[in-house]
Order: sequence, then structure tokens, then C-alpha cells
Amino acid sequence: MIEYENLAKSNQLFLEDYKNVFAELIGAGHYILGQNVAQFENNFSTYCNSNYCVGVANGLDALELSLKAFQFEKGSEVIVPANTYIATILSILHNDLVPVLVEPDIRTYNIDPSLIEEKITSKTKAILVVHLYGKVCEMDKINSIAKKHNLKIIEDGAQAHGAKFKSTRTGAFGDIAAFSFYPTKNLGALADAGAVTTNNELLAGTIKMLRNYGSSKKYFNELVGYNSRLDEMQAAFLLIKLRNLDKINEHKRKLAQIYLQQLKQDFIKPHVHPDFYDVYHIFNIRHPKRNNLKEFLLKNGIGTEIHYPVAPNKQKAMLGILDKYITPITEEIHATTLSLPISFFHTTDDVMKVIETMNKF
Repeated sequence: MIEYENLAKSNQLFLEDYKNVFAELIGAGHYILGQNVAQFENNFSTYCNSNYCVGVANGLDALELSLKAFQFEKGSEVIVPANTYIATILSILHNDLVPVLVEPDIRTYNIDPSLIEEKITSKTKAILVVHLYGKVCEMDKINSIAKKHNLKIIEDGAQAHGAKFKSTRTGAFGDIAAFSFYPTKNLGALADAGAVTTNNELLAGTIKMLRNYGSSKKYFNELVGYNSRLDEMQAAFLLIKLRNLDKINEHKRKLAQIYLQQLKQDFIKPHVHPDFYDVYHIFNIRHPKRNNLKEFLLKNGIGTEIHYPVAPNKQKAMLGILDKYITPITEEIHATTLSLPISFFHTTDDVMKVIETMNKF
């Protein structure tokens, strides 16, 4: 069986290092906001070429606190891609803001810059871009729109650690960027974890307070805050993974190239362009008989996933909130997309087996 994902296998290479830092951490006796968090924040901000990084508990909190830090007026509008994962939408709603859906580009699956301006109103305050599947959005066009209309840019980089557009990495394009380190990510912890990057000192300071009960000094609370701290254990594990992130990304890019070259043309493959350095958190193809293909592969010992089977505006939770939107491009993507095995533990032989099987479909 070629599994879609196996986190035990993906983390096997780092196991001894994990054991060593675990022993050191237990012995040190400092488990919350200690030297590992500080070191990871420093290293990850350097990696992203941003001035500041603030570790938080998970990716949703990273998004939610990023929006909170701007103190947008209740009911303000935030432009967001219609085909994003639900967490992006939830972060907007949890801040009493209004998500405004924009269809993606059918080639890249990221928000279509040519459709953004028609959705801008006097209430629009920000564009929340999502670098989906490990491909960066067309940030030159989006930044130009944001500048023209005086809008903030928030990056959702949860699936794109180390991805680049025209040599710039995620985390350095917008006013602020939110990352998830969920275990399946290219830069994955061993539990929930997240971070925010920014070049704005005031925003970084606000996020630091918000994550820690609204406090910058123990027992003194300046803001109505949260408990959303990246813990020392996960920070220690992430420091190990961060040292290996480029190796992980290159491995996945190597596997992706095999898929791109060897899969037959019946499958709609990811769009490739020299301006984009894609890191393939997910390698998705599209096919009109997606469900049949998924079943065929499973019968032949190959696991796959669907990211994602239901569009946000079609979710039960979004009735009366997003169901007014007509999103044919988004729905076509959700109905036809299939994610293929491309984890750090997969080999070229695994991928060739997947290709051989798929090409018989």
C-alpha cells in the first residue's frame, strides 16, 4: 500500500534529534515562552526575510490574531478566495468582519487578481490571500491593487512554507502573514502550532500581547487577549524541521517533476511557470471522473485525498453567510481535484507506481 501520508515515516529522519531536544527541554524545566520559542521566532523571521515573527498556538489563531491586530471596524469587508480552506473564512467571521468571496484562477487555484477590484467597496479593508497547495499568489498584481485602494494584505501561508514568487518567499509580501505548522505541513510540528510574521513592529508587539492574555508584563493586561502561545516543545521540534525545510521542499519538488513529466495528458496537472517556486504541500490533479479515479487507485493500493470536497459557501455552517455566492470555478475545482502522494517519506519508486497505475485509468 502506498499511503497518502504517514507522519511516523515522515518524521523518522528527525527522531534522534527530537529525542535529544525533548530530554534537554524536560531537564531545563522551562516549558512556556522560553529560549526555543525565541530562537524559532528569530530563525523563521530570518528564513522568511521578515523583521518579526511571533509564535502562536495554531494556524487559525495566527490568522485570527493577525486580523485582530488591525482593529478593523465591525462589519468591515475582507476579500478572500472562494476556494480556500474553511479556517481562512472562520478567522474573518471570528473578528466580526465580512468575508467577500473572489473566484480563483482555474490554472493556479489561487485568487484571480483580475476579479478583485470589482469586489472592492467603501467597506473593504483588506485582502486575505491564500497561497494554496504550495504556490504563491500573483503578489505583484495584488500588491498593486492593495496600494491603489489603500488596503491591507494578510497572507495565509499555511500551505506554502518556503514557496517563492519572483525570488521573494511567503511571509514577506504583505502587511502580515499567518502560518500553520500542523503536522502534515512541509514545516510541520508534532502537534498544532503556528506563527505570524511581519515587518511592522507595532503589529508584532500587538500579536505578542494578544497571544498572552493581552499582556506584555506578567499580571498586567493591556488588551483583551487570548491564550495562544507556541509552546517550547513544538518550537524545539520546529527548529529541527526548519533546518531541513529546504531539503523537504526540494524532495517534494523532485517528486512533483516526475508526476508532471510522466502522467498522461488525461489529467489536468498543476500549472508551472518560472516566476513561481512551488513547494507542493499538496500535489493535486483534476479529472472529471475524480471519484472513480480515487476508488480505482485505492483498489490498486494507492491512497489519495481530496482538498477539498466541499467549497466554503456550500458548507452547512455557512448557510445565511456565504451561500449567496455563485462560484462555478470554485465548484469545478472542488468536484474534480484529487491530491496524490507526495510526502517526505515517499520515494521515486512510489511515485512511478502511482503514475503507472493512473495512466491505466
